[in-house]
Amino acid sequence: MPTEKLGRFLLRGLRIGASTISIIELLRNDWTGGISAGVAWLVFLQVERRLPPLNQESED
Repeated sequence: MPTEKLGRFLLRGLRIGASTISIIELLRNDWTGGISAGVAWLVFLQVERRLPPLNQESED
């Protein structure tokens, strides 16, 4: 379970990083880098949506 949470955390970080880089590159008029980072963001978003939900089991 902890590996699953870490993986989701890293995936969320990659998604946020890709969207930030995409915006910055597009503002710099670097269309290739901006579009590439935008596509990466879309891929990370789709992967995150397809993951099964985490079990919310209470561990007492």
